[in-house]
Amino acid sequence: MAATEPKRVAYYKGCLAALSAKELDISTQALAPKLGLELDELESVTCCGAGDIHEAEPDYYLHLNARILAYAEQTGCDTLMTICNVCTLNLRQANWQLKNDDELRARVSANLETVGAPPYAGTVEVKHLLWLIAEGDGYEQLKTVAHKGLKGLKIAPFYGCQILRPSKVLGFEDPDKPWSLEAIIEACGGEPVDYPAKIKCCGFPIIQAREETALGELIQPIEQASEAGADAIVTPCPLCHLSLDAWQSKLKKSTGKDFAMPILHLSQLIGVAAGLEESELRFKRHVVSVEPVVEKLEA
Repeated sequence: MAATEPKRVAYYKGCLAALSAKELDISTQALAPKLGLELDELESVTCCGAGDIHEAEPDYYLHLNARILAYAEQTGCDTLMTICNVCTLNLRQANWQLKNDDELRARVSANLETVGAPPYAGTVEVKHLLWLIAEGDGYEQLKTVAHKGLKGLKIAPFYGCQILRPSKVLGFEDPDKPWSLEAIIEACGGEPVDYPAKIKCCGFPIIQAREETALGELIQPIEQASEAGADAIVTPCPLCHLSLDAWQSKLKKSTGKDFAMPILHLSQLIGVAAGLEESELRFKRHVVSVEPVVEKLEA
């Protein structure tokens, strides 16, 4: 994409980036123009329902996500950009179901019109920010934007599960051998750290019901990344970020280990390499201090 001709995309930030993870939205909005993206933010939209509504009320889940997709279509964009793994999966899954079932699509679209929402037509493709900048024109733009660089910092990628599986719905990369985060880390001048748990669950979905089991999931990426010498972990998912960042205190209480592992949102990692200001990165909103990373970059 040419720098003078930005790609306009409908932008759905989801719940966390609007509330407890505002730093994700702030850094994404600051970074987008540098990456040649013009964000048309969706305002008259709701939560995508996460996994709860999908399981409990599948038909309501379809209508909820169809409504978001319909408003994205109304912008005239051909791409709906997300910044959350869960939002990406829900919206792509609903889009896939609706596009492949004429009767379902007609019923849902008619129902949307009765409540004053635009009809669903199936004209947008849902793409995570990660995908938009990991290959093609976006990747070439990234290499130019990341002028400040990460100065060889060792960064552990953490994909989580819902941006990789099910592959028939997500389909961007091999769920067992993903490459996109590593490519971005390298383009930003960092050194990607490989470790087995980078494609596992962060434990978020079961933390309330089975905390001990969830912490057993959570400790794996943090411990493995730490043992591999990572300076920080980067994730494309705000729910994974919440688990990895805020719940390190739970790990310390249950294991006695203080990992103090900084956790970065994808937009923050690229933002650092692109020279964004602290007011655009908002590292002070994190639970685990990112200061060690900042100090290494300034050394």
